[in-house]
Amino acid sequence: MEAVPARARAWVACAAVLAVACILRLPAIHTPWWPLALLAGLYAACEHVVRRRLGGTFYPVLLAGAFLLPPPAAALVPLPAALLARVEERPVWLRRVWRAAQPSLAVWGAARVHWALGGRDAVVACDFPYALVPAGAAVLAFCLVLAALDGGILAAAERVPLRRAWRGLLSRSLAPVAVHGLAGLMMAVLWRSRYGPVAALLVLLPMCVSCWVFAQYHRERAAHQATIRALVQAVDIKDGYTRGHSERVGQASVMIARELGMPDERVEVLRFAGILHDVGKLGVPTRLLRKDGPLTPEERRIIELHPEYGHEMVRGISFLGEARAAILHHHERLDGSGYPYGLVGGQIPECARVVAVADAFDAMTSTRSYSRARPVEAAVTELERCAGTQFDPRMVTALARALGRHGWHPAVTADEASRAVPAQQPVAGSRSGTP
Repeated sequence: MEAVPARARAWVACAAVLAVACILRLPAIHTPWWPLALLAGLYAACEHVVRRRLGGTFYPVLLAGAFLLPPPAAALVPLPAALLARVEERPVWLRRVWRAAQPSLAVWGAARVHWALGGRDAVVACDFPYALVPAGAAVLAFCLVLAALDGGILAAAERVPLRRAWRGLLSRSLAPVAVHGLAGLMMAVLWRSRYGPVAALLVLLPMCVSCWVFAQYHRERAAHQATIRALVQAVDIKDGYTRGHSERVGQASVMIARELGMPDERVEVLRFAGILHDVGKLGVPTRLLRKDGPLTPEERRIIELHPEYGHEMVRGISFLGEARAAILHHHERLDGSGYPYGLVGGQIPECARVVAVADAFDAMTSTRSYSRARPVEAAVTELERCAGTQFDPRMVTALARALGRHGWHPAVTADEASRAVPAQQPVAGSRSGTP
């Protein structure tokens, strides 16, 4: 990436200048050089191993430096790691300066807060539980600086509004950095004890193990995402008219789930359910999916088998959880006239009722071979008209509220000029899978 916006370059330059200013007072203080050199070398080694083998960033050594060293000296700890690390993307010099300035400012801020609250004396005296107070404040300062810098570079480089760029950065980083902060505090206390730095290094072993477990978890999630992407791409290739439909149904399902206050784990499962709801189309003949004219009763019966096909295809994928039930039942109707089993009301799984509304909404607001896209307001009105018979009113209301708050920007899924027809089919006649 050679073309870095001027605003992003200016942001990096400002961060670098501030980092240099933080270090300038180093000659005026008593600097413990050998602990500084040991921590800097240790941090460089840990960063090399963690980034290459596990992915992510390793903060315990950096935060131990904030708890042990004066702020200007602590700001030097991340520099060797930044200067020696391999940079894959261009411009190399700009990325290297950023990797040096960002952690330097964060650890300087943490050390400054820690020392201002008397944390150094608490560490030396092993004054617990008071030592947790300045350490906690230092961790918070560390996260605030990182969030401010990350949000700023995102806003400058990608032209994202500042409020959106900073949203969630602090909350997402606080918990994992707090764990690293506890490990850093343990290192600092052991370092100052009669056991010395060697005992402090033992703290890194369980932290490395936990980082490895965390990396394995992320690799597993990446494998899950790759599995889902492959299935969705196969459906999109087979049914070109509805390309992008699966992702949009997943997005609408997430909007409904969040509006209903579901926990994050269920929201993620519903996203999977929305994305994979039509995976059973892989078992339906392509000629039926791409047919321009009306379907015969026999052809419709064949297409209506796709929920069962989809359920069979994903039944062995354990991480999908209740998404499998949504794939099987998202064409059921509250009045019992849906398929494949004609379930009534509460017999239909909640996740299936969410996906049914999301599926119908996107089907109405997307252009297909057999219908033109409706405005969002008209689609919501149609959903409300069918609430109680076809759709769960709670889900319809939740989607309407979410759309009113966040809006909706659907992508065109077919060539309007050559595919669209003037006639508008009702919700119940949509071939994409609305019941």
